[in-house]
Amino acid sequence: MERLKNMSLKKSFFFLSVWCILISLLLVLLVFFVCGSIAKSYPSGGVEIRSDGTVIPLEQPAPAQQRSLTLMAYFQWLSCIAFPLCGLGAAGTLFYHIKLKKPIDLLRDGTEHIRSNDLNFSIPAVSADELGQICAAFETMRLELLKTNQELWRQSEERKRLNAAFSHDLRNPITVLKGSVKLLRKGMPDAQIIDRLESYTLRIEQYVEAMSSIQRIEQMPVQNSDVTFSALRAELEETARLFAPALNIAASVPDMGTVRIDHGIFLTVAENLIGNAARFAQTKLVITLALEKNLLSLSVADDGPGFPAELLRSGPKPFGKLEESTEHFGMGLYSSNLLCLKHGGSLRLENSPTGGAVTAASIQINFKP
Repeated sequence: MERLKNMSLKKSFFFLSVWCILISLLLVLLVFFVCGSIAKSYPSGGVEIRSDGTVIPLEQPAPAQQRSLTLMAYFQWLSCIAFPLCGLGAAGTLFYHIKLKKPIDLLRDGTEHIRSNDLNFSIPAVSADELGQICAAFETMRLELLKTNQELWRQSEERKRLNAAFSHDLRNPITVLKGSVKLLRKGMPDAQIIDRLESYTLRIEQYVEAMSSIQRIEQMPVQNSDVTFSALRAELEETARLFAPALNIAASVPDMGTVRIDHGIFLTVAENLIGNAARFAQTKLVITLALEKNLLSLSVADDGPGFPAELLRSGPKPFGKLEESTEHFGMGLYSSNLLCLKHGGSLRLENSPTGGAVTAASIQINFKP
């Protein structure tokens, strides 16, 4: 049977037809043999002519016997036509059930699945004949469609994450600009307000240009430049003052001259960490900047309720919410983690033993992607 399944359609149909016709011919011969045996047991009638010329009448078959003989003759001739035809019909039926039924059912079911936009199925290898090859080609097509759909879904998710990260990270410098404009309207500009407006406007322009040319957050280019620790201190303090004006801010930044990093990525990560901590802090924020070997580490601690256990266990995820808010989509920590990884560093989340959350981001200095 297995050998028959692997035959080509033409050969298998010829093979089944020959065997079924041979069996039908054997049945025809059997019919003639049985009918002939029965006919021999009946009187044949006629006369017997002996050697001396004597003619002796033989017993004639009875009317019932004559009818039986006639019917057997008809049956013999009918079997010569009916049995071969039945043999061909049996060959076609066997051919359908052995060679056609299963692959046709599989292809029909597969077509229904695809019509319903369901690619979560498979078509097994049924045979090595032409229909088996069609089933194998159908399965290859299904796998390619599934791969294409998964890639389209992945690209859609990446684009959604990129747009969300873009909107989230763009909101921080816009918040700074809005705060600066409010100070100008109140007639209380500080000495750096014009420089701040110019700096953040330039950052927004550079950020929009970078994000418009990439497909994924991980593709964001690293552009290193020399930045002094005094400038980083001033930016961290200013960011904390703008994001958390009602909190006590404690900033610790070493005076170690100049460091070479991507200034834009650092500020984006810092704003995300400080902004996230400011939302949950009760009275204070503690910002610590440290240089350890080739890593610049930024730590932001608050005295809020701390991170949920699920977030500490699984890490930041896109659209993972820490609070039910229409303005917070959980992208800050997620995009910061990706930017740290992009800059050769990492993001660590933990809860302080004394209460509150601690977020530590690190990036490599002189990093070459």
